[in-house]
Amino acid sequence: MATHVITGAGSGIGAAVARRLRDRGDDLVLLARNAGRARELAAAHPGARTLVADLADPDRISWAFSHQELPDRVDSLIHSAGIVDLGKVGELRPRTWHEQLNTNLVAPAELTRLLLPQLRVTRGQVVFVNSGAGLHTYAEWGAYSAAKHGLKALADALREEERENGVRVTSVYPGRTASPMQARVHAQEGREYDPSRWMDAESVATTVLTAIDLPRDAAIEDLMVRPGP
Repeated sequence: MATHVITGAGSGIGAAVARRLRDRGDDLVLLARNAGRARELAAAHPGARTLVADLADPDRISWAFSHQELPDRVDSLIHSAGIVDLGKVGELRPRTWHEQLNTNLVAPAELTRLLLPQLRVTRGQVVFVNSGAGLHTYAEWGAYSAAKHGLKALADALREEERENGVRVTSVYPGRTASPMQARVHAQEGREYDPSRWMDAESVATTVLTAIDLPRDAAIEDLMVRPGP
């Protein structure tokens, strides 16, 4: 039975991935930002374990983990958490940059570092749920896209570094997906949110599971997913 560590399992793509893996009988370890959120995740995903660490403060993740029992086995680490705050480069304050870079880039790097020993033992997999913004950017998406472009670089470097250890690394680049984050983006853009226009989170979850379940003689390294015609 495989064990998966998942961030962002409270909603959207992360929740869809967690449900699919739980329903097939895999073990889940879900990251929560605080004890209250951990209780909510445990209730939403019966049988799952939780770890508490705030991705917005990556300098303290190692300290938080030192007070908890980490899983002995990790078959996949799925980075699905993220935040977005739109704004023009000429108007964004350092705090906004730090918040998005910490949560969307530095925290995934730190989590990966801390769990690499377990992933090397299982010859496991790291999946970065990136974004179309990790490949292209637009006006007012500068901070978010900078973090997501950095996440692509992180994945590419990690892939080359861990190839000899048998750790597979996949980046998934979804287009706009119906989710609470997408609703917030529309609010920031001043547009009406119609979830029927965008991909379902379950469709993106299918791509994540496809990468995880691929036989060991192959690897999906980069996968772009867009809303259908």
